[in-house]
Amino acid sequence: MFKVADYLIQAQVHSDPDAAALRPLDTRGGGNALYSFWVLSTALVKLVRGRLNGQLAGVHVNMAERLSLFRKSTVVVICRALGIPVVLHLHAAQLPNFYRKLPGPLQGLTRWVFSLPETCLVLGGEAHRFVTRELRVPGNRVEIVINGVPEPTHDRRNAGDSPLQRILFLGNLSERKGVSDLLQALALPGFDIDRLEVTIAGGGDIAAYQATALELGIDGFICFAGWSDQPQVSKLMAQTDVLVLPSYDEGLPLVILEALANGVAVVCTPVGEISAVLSDGVNACFVQPGDAAGIAAGLQRVLNNPAFRQTLEKNGRRLYEERFSFNQFFIRLAGIHQRHFGTAGHALTDSTLTKKETL
Repeated sequence: MFKVADYLIQAQVHSDPDAAALRPLDTRGGGNALYSFWVLSTALVKLVRGRLNGQLAGVHVNMAERLSLFRKSTVVVICRALGIPVVLHLHAAQLPNFYRKLPGPLQGLTRWVFSLPETCLVLGGEAHRFVTRELRVPGNRVEIVINGVPEPTHDRRNAGDSPLQRILFLGNLSERKGVSDLLQALALPGFDIDRLEVTIAGGGDIAAYQATALELGIDGFICFAGWSDQPQVSKLMAQTDVLVLPSYDEGLPLVILEALANGVAVVCTPVGEISAVLSDGVNACFVQPGDAAGIAAGLQRVLNNPAFRQTLEKNGRRLYEERFSFNQFFIRLAGIHQRHFGTAGHALTDSTLTKKETL
């Protein structure tokens, strides 16, 4: 969610200089949950100020699940009370399950909040069905907008430049992302461990997964890189042979789109919206969630079969150019903002302001 926002704000330097200025509005902050209430209060004050001084054209709200649902709902309600148009962008793959566990009154409140924005943007068909059927948003106010990512900033490594076989996992280190399953898979026979180099990049309980790798005896070829910023991710992508994402639950992960853009072969689970945009054996190699043996087999198939890997790389890059280029995504959102805010300007972060001029 943050990365989409960051990409769009960076992209405005290449857009029409007469378009509206794009500025982020943070509603979460980097502290604990209690501190986030202070950040949210500050953000609401900025909304009121922007409305009163006439500089605020509209608000693009990015919503996930859990506390994000409640914070962003507050933003939506305040904007509605102030007469500020809102575009609600739903990124959360876990929101359906979270919503279904809420008590009835909170479910009703959630449905009411989703009735307030001018439009609701979703990542694909599953999210569209959830929003229209369970949250009861009219279909003509729900739009599917597939994410896009920028072109790579680092030159791709040439095949044969290195004898190493490089695997990359990029994401929050958690059970939902299948990190334990991946470690179990890497401990199975069939890998050429003398040539294997695995990078696991992302935040989370790194120490616990390092301990697991040590127990499994695979710590010698695994590097836990920690949280990586955009330049670091670009460098990792340019050097890797296979991106692996064995998640149990996803929307349409940007990391997969970034791999396609870089011509990196993808091994992933067909969850969320992934199976709607990728095809097994054509532009990705599908494995099943929780199946360590299957994950190992998928990785070994790609690593040990250069022709298959090159097919995935070539087809993945072609799919990126056809459907996931950042320019297409940027133009699509600009049109949505122009339609609902009366301006071509747009911006995304946690929640973001779209302004007629810089505040």
